[in-house]
Amino acid sequence: MRPLLILTVSLALGACATAPGPGPDTGSGTPPPASKPDRSAAGAPGSDRYKHNVDAGPDERRDVSAQPEPVPKVEPRSAYGNPDTYTVWGQTYQVLPTAEGYHEEGLASWYGRKFHGYRTSSGEAFDMYRFTAAHRTLPLPTYARVTNLDNGKSLVVRVNDRGPFHSDRIIDLSWAAAVRLGIEQNGTGRVRVEALTANNDPTPNKSDGRVPTAVRAAVDSPPPATASATTPTAAGGDLYLQAGAFQGLDGARALEKRLREQLRLPVSVRQPASGNLYKVWLGPFASNEDRDRARHTVTQAGFAAPISVNP
Repeated sequence: MRPLLILTVSLALGACATAPGPGPDTGSGTPPPASKPDRSAAGAPGSDRYKHNVDAGPDERRDVSAQPEPVPKVEPRSAYGNPDTYTVWGQTYQVLPTAEGYHEEGLASWYGRKFHGYRTSSGEAFDMYRFTAAHRTLPLPTYARVTNLDNGKSLVVRVNDRGPFHSDRIIDLSWAAAVRLGIEQNGTGRVRVEALTANNDPTPNKSDGRVPTAVRAAVDSPPPATASATTPTAAGGDLYLQAGAFQGLDGARALEKRLREQLRLPVSVRQPASGNLYKVWLGPFASNEDRDRARHTVTQAGFAAPISVNP
């Protein structure tokens, strides 16, 4: 994962170094209290104020398999992080007036230790052990159900931060949420995000301009590396792309059909060994150049970026 620093004159959205330690319980599960990191308020806003230069998972890995999920409830809009619009890297984003009816599919990434204890865009302290997330346009806070499209795992998270500011990602999960959904090891994963509402949205409480003074770029895990033509690989004909992996055969067959009908690429479903997933593979390709062209075709058609695999 590569932490990024985003500086913008229009809006500072989170991860302020002036907020040591996790904040009060926000309903995002009930893990044991995290240790309070030593934060210095001195110095200019930016990544130099983080204790860690590189983001990663925690040194203390906790079992989150049985941790309670957040329960959607009516909450007032945060006074921080909810302006009508804000700008990052020259891109202007419009915060949605309501979360009701929102749903989207795309890539999720995650963030953890580097930002643990620092303020999120909502002003709350980020706690990587809770089930939270960052989103560019959903009102803060919003409850959402995130489903891993590759393994079927699902989790309710509380969105209390802004990001990720990478065009190919739609949501950034806390470390705990990524672990629970099976995304931690790969860095990214294909997900469906569905906003949840408890009764009706409360009356909007628009930001009054009181925002944290440092900007956190929700950590962007690098996509799978693309092999170049000079990179040694398996022999011609042994180069494939994996477009998805499913617990059930029906999901794999559905993706196989969509890829074949829309792109007319060679595609097949790999039958699993006992206890494994049904994998949708594209190929074989004769060279890395052919495989890279197919990858580009798939992503341009709106599918999640496939990963390179060899038998």
